[in-house]
Parts: sequence; C-alpha cells; structure tokens
Amino acid sequence: MTTNDTAVLRVAGRPVGRYVTRPELPDRLSPRPYLHPVTTLSGTAVTELSPADHTHHLGVGVAVPDVEGHNFWGGRTYVRDRGPTELDNHGAQRHAGFQLRDPDGFVEELRWMAAGAELLHERRTVAATELTDAAWALDFTFSLTNATASTLSIGSPATNGRPGAAYGGFFWRARKEAAAPDVLTPDAESEADIHGRTADWLALVGATWTLVFAGATERTRRDPWFVRTGEYPGVGSSLAHTERLPIEPGDTVVRRIVTVVADGRLDRDTAASLIRKAVSP
Repeated sequence: MTTNDTAVLRVAGRPVGRYVTRPELPDRLSPRPYLHPVTTLSGTAVTELSPADHTHHLGVGVAVPDVEGHNFWGGRTYVRDRGPTELDNHGAQRHAGFQLRDPDGFVEELRWMAAGAELLHERRTVAATELTDAAWALDFTFSLTNATASTLSIGSPATNGRPGAAYGGFFWRARKEAAAPDVLTPDAESEADIHGRTADWLALVGATWTLVFAGATERTRRDPWFVRTGEYPGVGSSLAHTERLPIEPGDTVVRRIVTVVADGRLDRDTAASLIRKAVSP
C-alpha cells in the first residue's frame, strides 16, 4: 500500500500518526484516506490496517456502508433478506487536496465517487494536541455535502435489516492483542451494555494503552456508539442507527469526534478528566 502524498502528525515534535491520502487498494476495500499507524507518545501502535479478520478496516477514518446503495465501507454489502452479499457497488473517497497542512494537523477536501459520479463532497479537519507527557488528543471533524441534484440517504446494515450492526461514520480499528480490550463509559463497562447506546465518552483499554472517544458537538453526542471488543477491537459513531439519514442537495452533515490517545491503562476518573480537557474549548 503506497501513496505519493502523505501527512505525518506530530505532537511535541514526535510523530504520532501517518495519514495516507492515496492508498493503492482493490475496489472491494472501498479505497479511502486513513490514519495508520497512530501511536501513543511512547510509540505504541493503537491502530491496525487491513487485518486478516476484516481486510477493509483501514486504521482511523470515515467509512459508510450505504450511501444511496453504494458501499464506502468495503467488503460485502448487507442485503435485506439475503444477508452479506458480494456486490459490485463499491465507492471510493478521493483526496482532492489540502487546504491547510501543518505538523499538528490539516484541512483536506475529498470527493466521494461512485459509478463515475461525485455523490458527496467532504471537508475533513484533523488536529493533534498534547494533553500530558503521556497523552494526546486527535480532533477529527468531517463535513459531508450532497454534491448531487437529488436527495441522498446514508444507511447501515441495521437500517437494511441486520439488528445491532449500525456501523458507518467515524471508525477506529484498534490494535488486536492476545486479550480483548476492556470498554467503559461513565456508567457502564461491557460491550453488551455500551454497544448501540449513547454516552458522553467511551474508553477502550488495552494492555498498555487507552483510547477515550467523545462526540465534541451536541449533534454528534446523539449518535449511538458502535463497539466491538470480543470479535475485534473497534469503535465507531453511528450515523444511521435505526433510520436512514437523508441529505438534501447542497445540505451538509457535520460530525466531530475527539479521541484521547494515552499510554497506560486509565481508570474511569482519569479517562473522564482527560477527555474533558481535550474537548474543552
């Protein structure tokens, strides 16, 4: 997987993330820009790229399984009454250029292309900020504008008939280790109790690292969390949980997720304190 245009995020002079804008990937993986590897300040990797269990999981980015029937997630498409099905319906997110590019972040324009046409135009803003000597924050905002003359709608396997599978939107494929990571929110601490529910923040706690996710706007916080720990470690924020999300021509959908990337296994109070610091204006 190569590229001719990458950005390296740095915090306090240390590289913490590599952003690949033009990956060379097969169509069925829904090619798209991604962050990988993302690391803690001590250098521990906290992302995975094309793991054997889900080759279409690409580090950190935005992936949507159904944009008006086009697959921008990768892999099979869930079809009502048929289940996961191989279809020739994959789209691609094309890097159109950086509006801003600094060591600690960038602003990027992207075109979501399918069947030879641009469906969505995206502006993506990413920034890295130091919080402590053992933690930093990734601030990730994406704005999707309908570039067509008709209403587009975003769906998920859940809206297409597969309960509990409302993935699609911001998604972080975390590092897989010998033991599954712990997951906790302010008032819950298991995949079964957290998946598909809203929470002010969510922490994924690995062997020597912790990721703390939070919606940084009121609208983003209304999206339920998609969480996997047992099958694989991954966290996303669901754009289409129980109903499809329509976008009228020219309208824009905006979501902002802030993630604390920390060395060590954080407890609930420390995770809450760090994410408050990261999200505060």
